[in-house]
Amino acid sequence: MISRRTALLAGAGGVAVVGTGAVLAATHEKPEPPSPPATDAKGHLLWRNWSGIQHAYPALRLAPKDEGELAAALKAAPDPIRVVGAGHSFTALAATNGTLVSLDQMSGIVGWDGDEAIVRAGTRLGALGPALAAKGRAMANLPDINKQSLGGALGTGTHGTGKTLKAIHGDVTALTLLTPDGKLIDCSADKRPEVFNAARVSVGALGIVTQAQLKTTANRRLRRRVWLEPYEEALSKAEQRWNAHRNFEFYAVPFTGLVANITHDETDDPAEARGPDSDTAFLDALKTLRNLLGFSTSLRKAAAKALLGGTKPETAVDEGWKLLSTERPVRFNEMEFHIPHQNQLAALTAVVKAIEKHRPDVFFPIEVRRIAPDDAWLSPFQGEPRGSVAIHAYYKDDYAFLFELIQPILISHGGRPHWGKLHSLAGEQLAGLYPHWNDFLKVRAELDPRGRMLTPYMRGLLGL
Repeated sequence: MISRRTALLAGAGGVAVVGTGAVLAATHEKPEPPSPPATDAKGHLLWRNWSGIQHAYPALRLAPKDEGELAAALKAAPDPIRVVGAGHSFTALAATNGTLVSLDQMSGIVGWDGDEAIVRAGTRLGALGPALAAKGRAMANLPDINKQSLGGALGTGTHGTGKTLKAIHGDVTALTLLTPDGKLIDCSADKRPEVFNAARVSVGALGIVTQAQLKTTANRRLRRRVWLEPYEEALSKAEQRWNAHRNFEFYAVPFTGLVANITHDETDDPAEARGPDSDTAFLDALKTLRNLLGFSTSLRKAAAKALLGGTKPETAVDEGWKLLSTERPVRFNEMEFHIPHQNQLAALTAVVKAIEKHRPDVFFPIEVRRIAPDDAWLSPFQGEPRGSVAIHAYYKDDYAFLFELIQPILISHGGRPHWGKLHSLAGEQLAGLYPHWNDFLKVRAELDPRGRMLTPYMRGLLGL
């Protein structure tokens, strides 16, 4: 998607010629955020999440090979107990100074029930794709990033995009849950349905999901198409595109007047290579435009349209697991809310206006997706289709504006927060968004009466 001149701008060493030919110097790159000490006063090693804003010093780290080993270890493990996958959540869901559990050694497909795969919870989504493809099967959908573990993806309601496609937990037909006291519970819609309804999206509050049974689809090739378009035109066609395409999402790019559209549709065409990553160069170009022209929205938009407006569409054909997710080497912090679908574009419009009025430092695109409904109690998509609006801040930049400026807009449009993304809602605020909130708390109290899975953050989140 990125033209040669855009890439040259991104790598121009902070200098560009704009308009009449005057040379403007870019602002200096901000320093790396300070890192916490590598150990605490007790010698416990530092744990940090992917973006670096959450950290803890677990007293004990476990990496069990199977459920029996995990159950035995939990008996004497210090509380609170939390499970970590890729550490890609931006909230403090995994942070604990008690016991941090990694399920990386509990991974892989361990069986099949017809076309449903039985998968260990430590399996990374990026590894699950080729493992399913070897059997001619695939996950129905994938999120934008595939580094997460299956257990982490289920716990936070991780999703992809597509009007008829559910979040990952929506394709779960059975689960195995290990409670903090070492009891294994197999559950499904017919067996312990109250546990099943609570455990499909549980923010790790019930115990540890050790495996899940997933519906799969035939492993089909998809045609991927990416193209830029003026913002107003893209918004006017968005609903039509969600109706027309298997997967559709778009990225609204503040201070450019442009949108990057992405579609995926099934095809029998021969494979066509995706080509090298262009997203990083695109972000570098947007950051350079911010640094050079952040003082003037009109100049910044004019320069962006001149540099990016003529880029050619990008196409690729391959198996879905190779195309639906993307590498994200540039770190960021993120807030994402799931809006009733009829309010989604109005919420996006308000967010873009607020950013362009108040936050000239923002340069990351805003991701906009659509997700089908499901019936898990704490699913953000419980009961109705929802549209997601995800706002990103470069990891070196201030992100407090997400809470102060953006969150009130998303709440006012009926949004529910993504469990793994930044938000400040808790207790009664969340209870008002989920009809089965108290049902979930009842199951939690039954399965973990001593609160061994509850950090201070988790207690606040659940209002306990």
